[in-house]
Amino acid sequence: MAEQILILDFGSQYTQLIARRVRELNVYCEIHPYTAIPEIGPETKGIILSGSPCSVRDADAPYVNLDLFRGKLPLLGVCYGSQLLAQQYGGEVLPSEIREYGRATLDHLDQHQELLKEMTHGSQVWMSHGDTIKALPEASKSSPAPAPLRLPPLK
Repeated sequence: MAEQILILDFGSQYTQLIARRVRELNVYCEIHPYTAIPEIGPETKGIILSGSPCSVRDADAPYVNLDLFRGKLPLLGVCYGSQLLAQQYGGEVLPSEIREYGRATLDHLDQHQELLKEMTHGSQVWMSHGDTIKALPEASKSSPAPAPLRLPPLK
């Protein structure tokens, strides 16, 4: 079976766009709801955690125990997904002072990271969130942040 990326969908309006971009890189990917995670076989090379209209701080927020994957596969969190990573591993997620929606650009690219080597400074991205990661978990790595965010998404 071909190598693949698994996208766990938490209800983001951008999940299909994430999958499209992965597929444009000639990488097979599958989208699954966070409530129906498939068996993870050796063909799965990484997991992308999508955004969500929810807040990780909500009592009824979508939840997946990320310990199922931690240390076994690379995890890339996008918006809600990065906040879920931060929350579960000791970071701090707080409400943003200003809700952010729409087009943004990436800043502070470390193109030595394999994931980012093809990206350029100022790449256009889309965001929609009302929370921010105030403190990163220990031993986490951050990726580029859409300007003017103070803390970037986790990986």
